[in-house]
Amino acid sequence: MQLASPNLDGLFPFVTFFLSLIQLLGSNWKVLLLSSFLIWSVTVFTRRAKQSKDSSSLLVEGSPSPRVPLNGSDIPSIYHHPYSQISDRPTSKSSSQTQKKDLMVKGAQKQDHRVKPPYDAFLVLDVEATCEEGTGFEWPNEIIEWPVCLMRWKDKSDQGRACQLEIVDEFRSFVKPTWRPQLSQFCTELTGITQVQVNTAPTFQKVLNMFARFLANHGLIDPKSGRPIQRFCWCSDGPFDIRDFVVKQCFISKIPMPLWLKGDILDVRKVVSVWAVASSNPDTTIKPSPRSHIRSLNIPQQLQVLGLPAFQGRLHSGIDDTRNIARVMTELARRGVRLEPKTSINPNRRWNWMGKSGVVLEHTLMLQ
Repeated sequence: MQLASPNLDGLFPFVTFFLSLIQLLGSNWKVLLLSSFLIWSVTVFTRRAKQSKDSSSLLVEGSPSPRVPLNGSDIPSIYHHPYSQISDRPTSKSSSQTQKKDLMVKGAQKQDHRVKPPYDAFLVLDVEATCEEGTGFEWPNEIIEWPVCLMRWKDKSDQGRACQLEIVDEFRSFVKPTWRPQLSQFCTELTGITQVQVNTAPTFQKVLNMFARFLANHGLIDPKSGRPIQRFCWCSDGPFDIRDFVVKQCFISKIPMPLWLKGDILDVRKVVSVWAVASSNPDTTIKPSPRSHIRSLNIPQQLQVLGLPAFQGRLHSGIDDTRNIARVMTELARRGVRLEPKTSINPNRRWNWMGKSGVVLEHTLMLQ
């Protein structure tokens, strides 16, 4: 659009007329002041009209408008900041705050030992069994105490991470032996279990049925099929309790091993022993060689290397051993140790004293 140019031809006679008027009326200051104001108004009008004409001619020709440097008052307020909203760079102050926040997050992550556990629950078991003085694990031991601590996570996050284990329930029952019902004095002194306690106790088959109901009530197994419906893991001090004692007892009792008992075992003793070796090595990335000797630590020693209070209760009491193993499990979880089984169970394992249909070949025991 082209702007109209003002007509300046009649301007100069107009100015001459007012100058003459001022000379004639110079003695009158009011008339002089009015004349000055009129002259100033005409001058301003003339300049603006000329600028308007120049800019209109530039617009008509299509050339870009000249850039006029902005002074401080002309700059929008958003540009007075070191980095405005249109910039993705933070200010020096916000950068410092971001760095502090990152350090706080890293510090919190360093203190947070939570890992993503592969199991929802842990069944800590430490059975007691019949024994004779001088015999070892090759003996046909019969289970006389079945104690279990059920442990679950109490701080599992939305991402499935946790580091706090706690005992949520316990199961304990004495078991009546059937092959050799009479306990040896050595066995009673070692375990604290009396003859009266085992005489009035249910058989192993009945104890397993009772324990299966315990698992079903906690939603771990299907009450009809006995199949696990939650991820749980067996834990014991060494591999012996299920790998050896349960397999022997199922043979003597002439019963198949239940489905919920066929899972692998977390050997707590081995986990703590390996951890003790790794923690004493400044370079924690170095793992012990499979051929290297690792000292096997019993329950009191496990508590000691983990910095926990001494054993609570009576050693070789099944329920007391189980509770102290649970304390070890809680501490391992707190330290971020991954808890998963590494010892397998062979339900078909056989010893040389095993005959047919649950018969113990006693003549083979004399050779041991």
